[in-house]
Amino acid sequence: MAARGAADTTGGESIGPGREKLVMRPGLFGRLAATARVSVVSGSAGSGKSVLLRSWIGQTGLTGRVAWAAARDDERDPQGFWVSVFDAMRRTVAGSALVRPLTPAPDLDGWTLVERLLADLAPLPDPLWLVVDDVHELSAEALRQLELLVLRAPPELRFVLSTRHDVRLGLHRLRLEGSLAEIRERDLRFSRSEAGELFKAAGLKLSASTITLLHQRTEGWVAGLRLAALSLSGHPDPDGFAAGFSGSERTVAEFLLVEVLERQDAAVRRLLLRTSVLERINGELADVLTGGGESERILQDLERANAFVVALDAGRSWFRYHRMFADLLQQELRREAPEEVAGLHSACAGWFAEHGHAVEAVRHAQAAEDWASAAAFLADAWPSLYLDGRAVTIHELLTAFPAEVRAANAELAILVAADEAAFGVIETAEWYLGVAERRASSVAPDRRGQSRMLLSMARLLAARRRGDQEAVIVEARRVQHVAEGPDPTHSGLSDDLRAFASISVAITEDWTDRQAPAQQRLTRAVELARRTGRPYLEFSGLAYLAALDVARSRDAAAQAHAEQVIELARRHGWTDEPPATIAYAIRGVALVWRARPEEAEPWLHLAERSLTVETEPSVGAGIHYIRGMLELVRGRDAEALAALRAAESLTARLDLDGPYYLSAPTRALLLHALVRLGEIQRAERMVEGLDKQERARGEVRVAVAALKAAQDDPEGAIAELAPVEDDDSVRYGRRTWRVAAFVLEAAARDALGDTAAAERLLERSLDLAEPDGAVWHFLLCPPPEQLLERHARRTAHAWLVAEIQSMLAARRLPSPSSSCSAQLPAPDPLSDSEIRVLRYLPTNLTAREIGGELGVSPNTVRTHIRSLYTKLGTHSRSDTVARARSLGLLAPSAR
Repeated sequence: MAARGAADTTGGESIGPGREKLVMRPGLFGRLAATARVSVVSGSAGSGKSVLLRSWIGQTGLTGRVAWAAARDDERDPQGFWVSVFDAMRRTVAGSALVRPLTPAPDLDGWTLVERLLADLAPLPDPLWLVVDDVHELSAEALRQLELLVLRAPPELRFVLSTRHDVRLGLHRLRLEGSLAEIRERDLRFSRSEAGELFKAAGLKLSASTITLLHQRTEGWVAGLRLAALSLSGHPDPDGFAAGFSGSERTVAEFLLVEVLERQDAAVRRLLLRTSVLERINGELADVLTGGGESERILQDLERANAFVVALDAGRSWFRYHRMFADLLQQELRREAPEEVAGLHSACAGWFAEHGHAVEAVRHAQAAEDWASAAAFLADAWPSLYLDGRAVTIHELLTAFPAEVRAANAELAILVAADEAAFGVIETAEWYLGVAERRASSVAPDRRGQSRMLLSMARLLAARRRGDQEAVIVEARRVQHVAEGPDPTHSGLSDDLRAFASISVAITEDWTDRQAPAQQRLTRAVELARRTGRPYLEFSGLAYLAALDVARSRDAAAQAHAEQVIELARRHGWTDEPPATIAYAIRGVALVWRARPEEAEPWLHLAERSLTVETEPSVGAGIHYIRGMLELVRGRDAEALAALRAAESLTARLDLDGPYYLSAPTRALLLHALVRLGEIQRAERMVEGLDKQERARGEVRVAVAALKAAQDDPEGAIAELAPVEDDDSVRYGRRTWRVAAFVLEAAARDALGDTAAAERLLERSLDLAEPDGAVWHFLLCPPPEQLLERHARRTAHAWLVAEIQSMLAARRLPSPSSSCSAQLPAPDPLSDSEIRVLRYLPTNLTAREIGGELGVSPNTVRTHIRSLYTKLGTHSRSDTVARARSLGLLAPSAR
């Protein structure tokens, strides 16, 4: 493909900028002009990508504010691509003033050009768009460079990327952050009114009914509409031709009927018509529907002849028909043999069920309106579908049943109950469970064993949703009993059911601090899931293992498990599932403990995005709790109080035989928030309302000590803290709460004049905090400034004290001017590897993710970061970025 400047080709006509009359598409124009930093327009050749973008630029008056650069398949050198980007930028109004002229030279690489472009565009005052056409043509190196530009560009620079297929550009991060607008092939399809505009722009005068027919026939496919427009140009009877193109009078598009279907012999025609009810076809299934024996050869011959038959696999055993051709075939089938349609669907349902394709079996049985068979197929497949994480597919299949069928069929009612427990209203789930129990006798005797298993699984899901610990344990035992029973209908699911039951029980044990048995159950469940090939069960088990690790202060293990969960979510499309939500929250809380709220916020935002009224109460409570921690770090105490109140409300919904493990930490943080807000009397009343057991918890004692300190009662604070060090009741973040206890006692001893004891306690707190950099409690309960200054000269943790001082100062003072850092001495020269890592520090990527971008290990990235700290004289990532910018090593920060 030659350099095209956004060219598109349909029917032999080349379309370039300025050659296509414009079509107004305000809906898509609005999405392109929205606040998203990146817009992706993705579709096949002929889907209208370039037409859309040229129309948007022309109709919205952005001609001088859009830089258009096209990748070329004959230009694999990234430098050539970036030269075209610079040239395009300089042709814009803003770019002509900001972007310096670029002269190609052998020593200019793409990375240097990206850094230069970032520097030039840093003061960009108004929105400017960079359109990159044919992104799929870029080399892997150029894609990585473009990704870096996207990650670090000033907010005024917007990107529009046009591509035939998805490329490896790290766009999932922007999608999760809500900074990505996506226009896919289905979005590019023209509406009926847009089709009319296209015909009008082509000089065609068609009636409204003709336009409607053409739009329906092509389903808005831009190439199909343009093909119709090209054929109609100069035609003596446009309306008559369009009517034939629609297929309404057996005169559908000339080459479909005359050139394809009517040229086939009777056997091929029979095959095409009878298999048109299928979305995908293979030879064996076609033989069943036709009664023939050579269907595979016929399909392969048709595919080779480009007769609107498309192979779906490399072995050319599965096929589909082009949509327009399939529509024609179905119309002909209904015209010639309408009485056979239901029977064909039933035959398809039986074949798919026999060959283990349960979803297609259900859909064809539904198309035949054979509701009993459809329900039986779905009931048979439901355990495997659910345990494979296909709850969304199950939901879609269930909603295709009429409401009266769902309520009349006992097995179907069980499945609806489970679906409502996951997606809907728990009261509705309970109602359907009642229906299923009342109609249990209507289940065929040979299906009752399976029905009991389904009912136990549905009850277990409902109990988890309610937070009913006793019911979870009872139903999990029933599921395990079924798994160990002799019923052959589910013998292949025994290990899967054990893993499902173990995870469910372990969740409730985690709720109530029974962490040792929970750990054992979850570990065993994950092993079973891996052995049986159930990644969704592994995904779920790992998520709750990560939560358990957090509760036990096993931070490295928690992050490792969370990373595995997120990887499984990305691989299988489970990014919005509850286990992924848990993993996002755990990634966020680790950053909160390190007092890095800006880096924690995107992870917590991902977790909160999945919060609904259907979320398990324990998961929702944990996410609100972490939000409260984050807002306390930021000093937004009122927002923290609101989040913690929400967490407290959700914990109250749990029906447990012991205290929920986050109840005491939540109340402790509520006390801290009240103290920080100056609500001393409310805090005192809250303490008075605590029961004896909760009042004695270590994290609560720490919060009461903070209250005593606020009341200028250091002796009272010390008395509160005395039992904390040896208190085994603290489970969630035990080490970090001990940090807070030592900090508060150090402050109290210092206030009483016992400076030696104060410094010993402060050093102990630093000893605990340094391994993981967990400095959150130093911001929650800040030590006196004078104590920190004295201790900085004696501690073995000078860098950590300096970082704490810097964080506390940042909360008290406005941001320092860049002139301060400019007075620092010039650093030692940075290596090429250090510079590559430095370029990614302004992003929110973790060390592991930066390593993935650069092709090095996370440890190598961390080594380079530590070296950067040393050479630049900094102590944190944000300080390093600020210092590098002041020295001209990075482009200036956007406004």
